[in-house]
Amino acid sequence: MVIGVLQVELAIHGAESIKDKRRVVHSLRDRLHREHLVSVAEVGDADRADRATLAIALAGKEGRRVGEVLDAVAGKVRAALGAELIASRRQIIREEQIADLEPGEEPDIEAINAEMRSRAAEAGLSEGDA
Repeated sequence: MVIGVLQVELAIHGAESIKDKRRVVHSLRDRLHREHLVSVAEVGDADRADRATLAIALAGKEGRRVGEVLDAVAGKVRAALGAELIASRRQIIREEQIADLEPGEEPDIEAINAEMRSRAAEAGLSEGDA
């Protein structure tokens, strides 16, 4: 099993209100889901009318196929009307990287955040980079 995650930061052009932004984001989200069968969620910048951060995820059997789908999604995001891609980050997570949790056990969010900061630092990204 492989999980692919694409995080994109968008500038929403011409949006004067959250309602304007929501129209662009929902249209893009619905299109990506319909055309690529991916999950899309707004994960940041919810209180800003001119910015949106989206997380796009899918699971599959092969990393190559997951990567191809994420590349196609990134292309659609770049071509989206009303939004400009500012930054993106893609990650492929393989089954052996996923920790086993017992039923009812909660993941250690602080440990996950620390590992993500460490990986970002190794990749040369600062905390504000996407």
